[in-house]
Amino acid sequence: MSLRTAVLVASILLSTLQFTTLQFSARLAMAEPVASAKVVLARHDDRVAVTVDGEEFTSYRFTGHDKPILSPLRAPGGVPLTRSWPIEKGVAGEPEDHPHHESLWFTHGSVNGLDFWAPRAHGAGSDGPVPHVEHVSIDRYESGETAILETTSRWVDAGSKPVLTEHRTMVFAADPAARSIDVTLKLVADAGPVTFGDTKEGSFALRVRPQLQPKDSNGSQGASGKLVNSEGLVDAAAWGKRARWVDYSGTVDGKAYGIAMLDHPLNLRHPTWWHAREYGLSGANPFGIHDFAGAPEGAGNFTIPEGETLVLRYLVVFHAGDAEEAGIDRRWTMWTEEKSR
Repeated sequence: MSLRTAVLVASILLSTLQFTTLQFSARLAMAEPVASAKVVLARHDDRVAVTVDGEEFTSYRFTGHDKPILSPLRAPGGVPLTRSWPIEKGVAGEPEDHPHHESLWFTHGSVNGLDFWAPRAHGAGSDGPVPHVEHVSIDRYESGETAILETTSRWVDAGSKPVLTEHRTMVFAADPAARSIDVTLKLVADAGPVTFGDTKEGSFALRVRPQLQPKDSNGSQGASGKLVNSEGLVDAAAWGKRARWVDYSGTVDGKAYGIAMLDHPLNLRHPTWWHAREYGLSGANPFGIHDFAGAPEGAGNFTIPEGETLVLRYLVVFHAGDAEEAGIDRRWTMWTEEKSR
């Protein structure tokens, strides 16, 4: 082989190696941090507690409330990112408004005409029977590098007559930069047709702690936050808009933290509308088209025919930094690609 030929071959091999290395680096840059944490579920009489390497993450609480809730919700390092009230009272700087905003939950303000969102505010008051979501069973709970919790609940009217059955799967995960809950909701119309009505009061929602709010309101103190969605809309401009995800971030004890909620492309009317408020409420709501988009009343109604099922999928990410630093758009892409297979 001539020297010229040898140099040409070496040049080709070097170019191939460089291209392969670039491909690998690109894939590595898109990859999630390696999940090595141990996620453990512990079942109790009133909750299922979730820990990450022995540190509290959250608890799925299925008694003592008008619906199952997840509370508290903690970022890596144990920092709580959702409002404590009304589950925990007397936390300095926390507003005491909207008592139905209980950390993280799923309900809606019009289901066959019944208010599951704020039944005690709009219904029988604090003592009387109201429409509610009652826990039926824990169907599966497994610990590991990710933990899986499957539950069954029944949505019932004030007289405990069934409206629908909810089967929920929650996958809890952690990596060095974030913790997450991948939620699949299967809503079964097993007691007749079920209509989710056109109202902004819903649906899959959480309430952030004051430091993640864009501004103080209702007596809150310490707001340092920013609300941004996948379309680049910020703070009040994000309310009622369609987006693939929304994120709240702010400074807690000198360090930036945030919560992102992600909507899946297979969900009804994706990208969903967001009931996302500057005072810290974030709700994915595919039904409230009249309120959000100015459509005619009832335009957002959706009926599940008797015997059929509506499936909704969401990912909630509790992270350090803001949405850009946490790579929320990248996480949305990877999650949706993986969950669409």
